[in-house]
Amino acid sequence: MPDNNAVPPGPHVPPGTPAPSAASGGGALARRLGVGDAAVIGLGSMVGAGVFAVWAPAAKAAGAALLISLVLAAIVAYCNAASSAQLAAVYPVSGGTYVYGRERLGPGWGFAAGWAFVIGKTASCAAMALTFATYAVPGPEWLRRLVALAAVVALASVNYRGITRTARLTRVLVTCTLVVLTIVVVVLVVNRPEHALTLWSGSTSPYGVLQAAGLLFFAFAGYARVATMGEEVRDPARTIPRAITIALALTVGVYLVIGISLLTSLGTAGIAEATAPLAVAVDSAGAGGAVPIVRIGAALASLGALLALIAGIGRTSLAMARGGDLPSWLAAVHPRFQVPHHAEVALAVVVGVLVLVTDLRGVIGFSSFGVLLYYAIANASAFTQPAEQRRFPRAVSVLGLAGCLVLAATLPIASVVTGAIVLAIGLLGRAVIQRTR
Repeated sequence: MPDNNAVPPGPHVPPGTPAPSAASGGGALARRLGVGDAAVIGLGSMVGAGVFAVWAPAAKAAGAALLISLVLAAIVAYCNAASSAQLAAVYPVSGGTYVYGRERLGPGWGFAAGWAFVIGKTASCAAMALTFATYAVPGPEWLRRLVALAAVVALASVNYRGITRTARLTRVLVTCTLVVLTIVVVVLVVNRPEHALTLWSGSTSPYGVLQAAGLLFFAFAGYARVATMGEEVRDPARTIPRAITIALALTVGVYLVIGISLLTSLGTAGIAEATAPLAVAVDSAGAGGAVPIVRIGAALASLGALLALIAGIGRTSLAMARGGDLPSWLAAVHPRFQVPHHAEVALAVVVGVLVLVTDLRGVIGFSSFGVLLYYAIANASAFTQPAEQRRFPRAVSVLGLAGCLVLAATLPIASVVTGAIVLAIGLLGRAVIQRTR
């Protein structure tokens, strides 16, 4: 019988990599995902997270240069993806940059990355649940919150049953979302309104372009889910880089098409004022009958993002518990389903509370701040890798690191201040615990 109390052996796992321990009740996760499944999980995270939610605040910040901001966000995302893939091929275990930071820079940097990821993405989970409820049930607020809670419980249950179930459901949700987005684009092209605008209208500023790029980065951050599940993919040195590249390339293509369609239909000012830009664009094109399809697509996309977020945060929490930075109870792996069930239950409880009591409509900036710091540490970690482990030039890591720091600094001031405070609380708490130990 297989030994479920050890990380699967492999030539790419260094001795210092955090591993399960018998004391913590941990176990190894099963390697069940191929390139297709891993790419779908990353694609579902990115498309679902941003395509229905990020355009309005980004357009308000970027003005006429919305597409330039989108390209900048994509460039930074590519650098981050390259660094993450390079690291994941050498450290194919759960935890993503939490593990990479520990191994390449030191435990403190690893904790900072893991903490930034967990707090930012936990808030994003609640935001996606509330987004789903807003589109699915346009009723009173209390009803939307209950529906959001039901979505969290349902998708946490799917994750609890095993990662292959997560991948299968994500594949269905991604397919439905892409079909809906295709319908939206076709509707906007065929029913192009008479007042169609050019791609460049209005004013802009360098600061606004950078701020919008930071907000749009929120929509590209889903490829982290592939790296955080490095312990569950087959042949990780080959699978992870390919899956990340495929997912990111497809997402950039989808966003460019949607961005161009929105700009020519609504213009920058129209996008900035719309709470649901895709629905407004379809309605303005004289195809109001397609608006329900957009609402369904937004609901499914939000579910896809929420499903992948729960999986990714659970794996990062598992790694942090293995490394002693979170309670060891969270390191448990279910003996049958081989998932970090304690971590996922704890996450579902926290997110459930958030959707009931918190308004997270402004969470995009906060989440982007945390994730940009997470990837800044990933790029710094990749920069330190020796030549035999490198797949990309060091210049890619340098560009990614600089891009992350600049975009994080130019986010809305409230997001920067709140993110810095929460990050400092985590670091201070860890320092107190370490001193006590």
